[in-house]
Amino acid sequence: MKAELLKRLFRAIASSDTEAIDKLTNLVIEEERSKGHTLLADQLENIAKKSQKEKSSSNGNSTLPPSNGKHTLSPPENLQALSELPTSKRLNIPLVSAVPREKLRHHMVLTPNIEKRFRRIEREYAARDRLAHHGLRYRQKILLYGSPGCGKTLGAERLAWNTGLPLIKVRFDAMVSSFLGETASNLRLVFEEASKKPCLLFLDECDSIAKSREDFQEVGEIKRVVNTFLQILDEYEPSSGLLVAATNLNKTLDIALWRRFDDLIEVPKPGEKELEFILRETLSSLEVGAINWSTIIKQMDGFSAAQVVRVAQDAAKRAILEREELVIQEHLEEAIAEIKVG
Repeated sequence: MKAELLKRLFRAIASSDTEAIDKLTNLVIEEERSKGHTLLADQLENIAKKSQKEKSSSNGNSTLPPSNGKHTLSPPENLQALSELPTSKRLNIPLVSAVPREKLRHHMVLTPNIEKRFRRIEREYAARDRLAHHGLRYRQKILLYGSPGCGKTLGAERLAWNTGLPLIKVRFDAMVSSFLGETASNLRLVFEEASKKPCLLFLDECDSIAKSREDFQEVGEIKRVVNTFLQILDEYEPSSGLLVAATNLNKTLDIALWRRFDDLIEVPKPGEKELEFILRETLSSLEVGAINWSTIIKQMDGFSAAQVVRVAQDAAKRAILEREELVIQEHLEEAIAEIKVG
């Protein structure tokens, strides 16, 4: 923001000049929008509109607070957002769930090549207006696939965190229905709502609605849902948002689905360097004794990132329960053995 504009805004606030404040806030919003900061501009505009509504309602409402002296509080923003989420028409239950920003996990340990691809998505999103100026579109539809526990859900949360987008997760337990045509109708409703506001729409385990139409064991209703899903993906234009789908069963996906996405990223199991880094990071709050890391890493060959975190956490619990608060080789080896048996 320009220094002169900032000074004028503060003078208006100091003098309680509401008319000048409104004009200057609009100037700030337009300046941020011109710089390509669309998300920030939209957020500032929403704040300004909310403030104006509150002023008008307080000016027009002369009723006194209740006689007990308690004031009626408006519902928190996250509850207001939840009330606006699409719901199943027949069962009246939410088809999606909103994940609060403070609950988003965003620290990922990836191989350099995969990390580079995630960063490219984030950089393109940040530069989406500049790309559009040259007739180019940022990567909007992303498919993450790989073994269970390798970080596909974490990848979606990381993208939501680094782009500043609210994460909206599809609830397939509510969406998939045994009633003819209802699943496809629910699917359309979710995408229609998601296209209205910038968000990251996350379809975890999307194979439940995108199974191959060549699978003769599937009934006709599933094939109709897949057809609808493919059509929706073709038509879907996120409003400055992202669509991220994830699956463990990439071999069962309909072959036509793959070309509907702008980027396909296989989230791999961690290599030796990543295994050791995840272990050390997870154990960083405790003292660690003399450990033969190369031996431990070899014992975890083929482990997913989630399994590595579990090994570290189980070893830490053992150390704390034994009142030593010192993680030793034996703690790690016992935790690894338990996961292998399981």
